[in-house]
Amino acid sequence: MRRLRATRRQFLATTSAAAAVTMFPSPYVRRANAAGSLSIGLWDHWVPGANEVQSTIIKEWADAEKVEVTVDFITSQGNKLMLALAAEAMAKSGHDIMEFTNWEASEHATSLEPTEDVMKQVLERNGPIDPSVEYLGKWKGNWVTVPMTRGSLLMSVCSRFDLLKQHAGIDVQAMYPAGKDAAPEADKWTWDNLLIAAEKLQKAGFAFGIPLGVTTDSVLWTGGMFKAFGADLIDAKGNVTAKTDAVRQAVDYGKRLAAFLPPDAAAWDDASNNKWLISGRGSLIFNPPSAWAVAKRDAPQVAEKCWTHGFPKGPAGRFNPMLPRLYGVWSFSKNKAAAKSLLLHLTSRQAAERQVASSQGYDLPPYTKFYDFKTWNENGPPVSTLSHYPIKGGDQKSTIACSPAPPLIAAQIWNQAIMPKMIVRHFRGEPMEKTLDWAEGELEGFKRT
Repeated sequence: MRRLRATRRQFLATTSAAAAVTMFPSPYVRRANAAGSLSIGLWDHWVPGANEVQSTIIKEWADAEKVEVTVDFITSQGNKLMLALAAEAMAKSGHDIMEFTNWEASEHATSLEPTEDVMKQVLERNGPIDPSVEYLGKWKGNWVTVPMTRGSLLMSVCSRFDLLKQHAGIDVQAMYPAGKDAAPEADKWTWDNLLIAAEKLQKAGFAFGIPLGVTTDSVLWTGGMFKAFGADLIDAKGNVTAKTDAVRQAVDYGKRLAAFLPPDAAAWDDASNNKWLISGRGSLIFNPPSAWAVAKRDAPQVAEKCWTHGFPKGPAGRFNPMLPRLYGVWSFSKNKAAAKSLLLHLTSRQAAERQVASSQGYDLPPYTKFYDFKTWNENGPPVSTLSHYPIKGGDQKSTIACSPAPPLIAAQIWNQAIMPKMIVRHFRGEPMEKTLDWAEGELEGFKRT
């Protein structure tokens, strides 16, 4: 991950939740101070250039409103952003606005300012929102966050279309044609056929780069695969459902796929699959367009052979895991009015289009009317390589990994990477029923905490 060494605060984790904070100068500070001050902590974006554009958008608002604004970009490596959230919530002091992802809004809901007033205006202006985003952005039926474009993603498939066609006879460009809806041929893109292709590509020396660690990428793709088999570990009412036939099928599938993955896949972090693709050794990863964007800079011969497209289909359907990011205003913020005004500015169509462009298509708006931005159809090489990053036609649906479990339980399933661990345990020789017993015990424990 690229560091802006002199332009951010770093949050250094200690053994307690209240992490110590070390400050570096921020990207900009406007000091007119006519309408008070405001501070915002944001995820340090993977894609080069995305941070600078976000700073510019905020600065434009600050100059117009005459507010002193401090922006800090906080790395997610080592869970520093998550630790910063916990530290500020505990201390009831810190930034006015923070960025949340996953289940963090639910975990800190009692420390967040309600945003029903903001979201009423945002939805009237921007139109419908993806239901998966609403699931994470609300607490007990009410908005406590504002869904954001910057950093939100779909865990799509990025394939080397040349290698899949040569070694497995799969034409992903025909299934997902440039600038058009998914073709009928996409119906053949199934988890069964992915497994067949994984074996062929491994034998050809270009194994799929699919992680099985305790990482975000691992939980996301296994979440999409489990959904495709109709496998939920806990239902919406909090009942443990780990011993269903659907869960057995999903775990068995994961075991069979693991045989064709790099032998150290269980130890991969979230950068490993990106590096695998960029190195030229990999033929497929589950990832938003950040790997392609870096390849365009560092390995153009790889980037020009990449195609982003939909997830495979299973017995229960085709599900693409989504990872929304959300702005939250702390209830202890000293300038809530300015904070909400800034969030209205950051969620405009104009701001979203600039964020998508600066991230080279990585950022995915939560507002479905924004899926017409030209970046995805025009970016290359190859041209339109990202045109199917937003869900476009076909039978694909977005999903949240670990849903429909109640959010505070789902957060623990996610944080403990239960689904990847189940696959690894069974792959390493543990009998199916013993693996399911282990998972059931873990899930029952989550319900009690």
